[in-house]
Amino acid sequence: MSQSDDPSKRLVFAARSTRSTVRRFDADYLERTREGMWADSREALADLELDAAERVLDVGCGSGELTRVLRDEAAVGASTGPVIGVDADSDLLTDVPPPTVLGDATRLPFADDAVDLVVCQALLINLPDPAAALAEFARVAGERVAVIEPDNSAVSVESTVDAEPVLARRARELYLDGVGTDVTLGASAADLFPEAGLDVVSTRRYDQQLRVAPPYSEAALAAAQRKATAAGLTDRADVLEGATEAEAFDRLREDWRSMGRDVIEQMGDGEYERTETVPFFVTVGRVVDGE
Repeated sequence: MSQSDDPSKRLVFAARSTRSTVRRFDADYLERTREGMWADSREALADLELDAAERVLDVGCGSGELTRVLRDEAAVGASTGPVIGVDADSDLLTDVPPPTVLGDATRLPFADDAVDLVVCQALLINLPDPAAALAEFARVAGERVAVIEPDNSAVSVESTVDAEPVLARRARELYLDGVGTDVTLGASAADLFPEAGLDVVSTRRYDQQLRVAPPYSEAALAAAQRKATAAGLTDRADVLEGATEAEAFDRLREDWRSMGRDVIEQMGDGEYERTETVPFFVTVGRVVDGE
């Protein structure tokens, strides 16, 4: 395919800065936290009307988990156009089959009304100014914008290790206190739509469930080891330590390690089970005429 035949290249109208304000995550983290998402049901994506969208952007696509889902759904419907993955991290884009474009969510390198639909997943919660990104989505989208965002304050954990739900809640409370963006946006994302020039079509809830049960995968075994060494907390140590006194964090880390040892012991007996439920909210808006 020549450059002129590449649909993602035809839509780009100018080279812009790709320095992103979004918090960065590596591919392993993104794959682990999105494992199994949309595997059981895609009903919450119905209002995206993918079968009628010939040109779609997945902004902040990361390592492409949602991009692949959107491409699968588009292939089933009438759409014959591309689903283009967009991200500010060139390393993550290496995991996403083309077409892809390097770009910042608040300064997308696309013309006005360049695509039919702009979608993002767990992006706005990581931006200091989600309204600015939403307005940029509305500029680029000719028809619809959809955001799939979690409410991290409503995450729940069930576990055969009694201490795990309690400790998970403690860690989450510290995380919510210390993080610098609105990671609870979820159900209230619709409140940002009118100012961006979007009429809200619908909001649907989708619960992502991350389950661990025997036989244990390599990823589950590795996660247990991270608990036993408190490495799972280290992933968010800057947030946690910024939200509390060092002594409180040290106590949490000690309890976390003890809990991790209990997890490993139960795994050895084939008894450990855990379910984490993350509520996502799929909010779809229609671009207002004249905007």
